[in-house]
This record gives sequence, C-alpha cells and structure tokens, in this order.
Amino acid sequence: MKKFVSGPKYARLLVEKAEAAGVTIMTQTQVTGYAEDGALEATSPEGRLLIKPKATILATGARERPRMARRIPGDRPGGVLTTGQLQNMVHLHGEKLSGRAVIIGGELVSWSAALTLKEAGAQPVALVTEYPKSESYRIFRGPGSIFFRSRVVTRSKVVRVIGRGRVSAIEIEHLDTGRRATLDCDWLVFTGDWVPDHELARMAHLDMDPATKSPRVDSGLRTSKEGVFAIGNILHPVETADVAALDGKHVAAQVLDYLGGASIPSGGIDLTAEKPLRWVSPNVLRPGDVGPARDRLLFWVDEYVARPTIEARQGGKLVGSMKTAWPAAPGRVFRVPASILEKVDRGGEPVTISIV
Repeated sequence: MKKFVSGPKYARLLVEKAEAAGVTIMTQTQVTGYAEDGALEATSPEGRLLIKPKATILATGARERPRMARRIPGDRPGGVLTTGQLQNMVHLHGEKLSGRAVIIGGELVSWSAALTLKEAGAQPVALVTEYPKSESYRIFRGPGSIFFRSRVVTRSKVVRVIGRGRVSAIEIEHLDTGRRATLDCDWLVFTGDWVPDHELARMAHLDMDPATKSPRVDSGLRTSKEGVFAIGNILHPVETADVAALDGKHVAAQVLDYLGGASIPSGGIDLTAEKPLRWVSPNVLRPGDVGPARDRLLFWVDEYVARPTIEARQGGKLVGSMKTAWPAAPGRVFRVPASILEKVDRGGEPVTISIV
C-alpha cells in the first residue's frame, strides 16, 4: 500500500476494500470438507451449510510446527507456545506475562515473538537457531539484539525441555561441538519451521508438491483441478503479508478469465529446485501462460550464499543464468526475476533451478 501501517490496520484496509467490491465475508465459519457433488461443506455458529462456487481460491496460509511435531523430548510443562499462541494470548486476550523467555528460531517471526513478549512484560533472553547466524534481515539482527537485550545462540538445537508443571529451562546442544548447555526460562516459544495448511487441498485430491507440501500451481496460480486456485503462504511458507496479498491481486485476473469462459493454458512442464534450494514456487510452466505474481520466482534456501548465481537448465542445457546482488539466506524466501526462464521451451523437458 506504499506506506507503513500496523498489521491490524493493514488487515482492516484489506477488509474495507473487499467489502467495497461487494464481497460477503463470513467470519466464524470454517470449511471442513467437500460434499459428493464437489460443494464446500462449512460450519458456523448457525450450523452447517453448503457453498457451491464456480471457482475456489485456497488461501489457507501456513502454521508453525509446534514442539511435539519437532519431536523434542523432555517434560511437558506449561509455558511452551508457538508465536501464534503467544500473539493470541497477548493481542486478543490481553494477557500479561513476566519472567524470562527463550525463542526457538531466528526468522522475522522470531523477532516478532520477541516484540510481543516484551510488550506483554516478559524478557526475551535468547533466540536459538541451528544456522550460523539469525535468519532474519541484518537490520533486525544487530539492533534487535540491543533493543531486546537478548542474545542469538547460533548452530544450536533444543534437545530437552525441563520443568514440572511449568517450564523452567531447556537444554541445547551445539551442532558442531556437541557441547550442551542449559538456558533458564519461564516461557519457551517455537517460531518458524512452517507447514502449509494443506488439508483442504489434500481432501480435494490436488496434485501436491513433495518439497513444499503444497498444491502444485502454474504461473496463473491454477491447481491441477479445474476452477480451483491457490495463493499465498499455502504455496510458499512463509512470505510477508504484502506478497501474499499481491498473490490475490494476481489470481483475480485468472479467476475472472476462467469465469468468463476463457481457454485455460494446457500442457506444461515441471519446474524443480536442486539443493541447497529446497523448493520453487510456482512449479508448473505452461505454454502461453501469464508470468508469475510480481514476475518473481520464489525459493527457499537451506544454506547461506552471499552472492549467488542462479542457473536454469532444461534437458541438461543451460537456458538461463542470473547473478544476484542480494544474499540467499535460510529462514526467508529468496526471490528471483522470472526473466531467467525467458529461453525455456515450455513444451519441452522439465526445468531445474540451481544456485552456485
């Protein structure tokens, strides 16, 4: 929106725009599955209902992997949260916190958790990350550590949660030396390690990408099922709210074309990523299709690369190369102009993207 606004205000502005466009917003309503005829089954305080759309856009987002899903042993005390649970407690229910907090992760959302803890009265004493440095942007790492008076513990993982009734400490292990240490804490917040909310996509039997665990989409954000589209962080967990919103702006034109009876691009080839890239979005290229949202390909990288060169290969042949001036770092989405695919034969063999 070309200006700095708070998250709640950003959401209100989007709601106002949607309602001005004639959208009916159904709150407290959850789609739980599909009827035999393909209609959406939903549940609300008024009861169950069926919705029979001509087109469906999945914008269900992503969630953080909680402690149990990360298989971290130890006690099962209170005070162990995800960022979403923390923000729900503080911002929706107005709860006040106190004591020391340790945050697992060094992503942007980790610093957001630190801010929420500080606002609620707790002291974030440490961020623990398995990477050599905090995964967030440099502007957050130095000033963030000073502002929150917390340290970033790198190349370390949690190996045990300690506490009877209430968390009192965690045990961490350095990945390179194997040395272990104990950090005292009254709160433990798990951040990042995103998982797309893909249950509805799986129930619809959409083609899924094994790397993202998301529905496979083309540049127009169409899934494998006609009339079903997917946008936002269900596809690329996790990007910032503005990028997710621009996915919505991009898909609107494709949905209107579909409802108007326009022909749908057919065929297509797979777009995949090689290590240390984990995934790429979109992941299907079709002849004659539009460019991707913001004319960008989105990647997740598992290793820090200071000045990466991105290469596209088709049938083993180099068809595109681009050196970027910005680093590729774990913990945040890496964006590359879609022009790297200009010479790709969209009716040919699959394309592989690599980083060197």
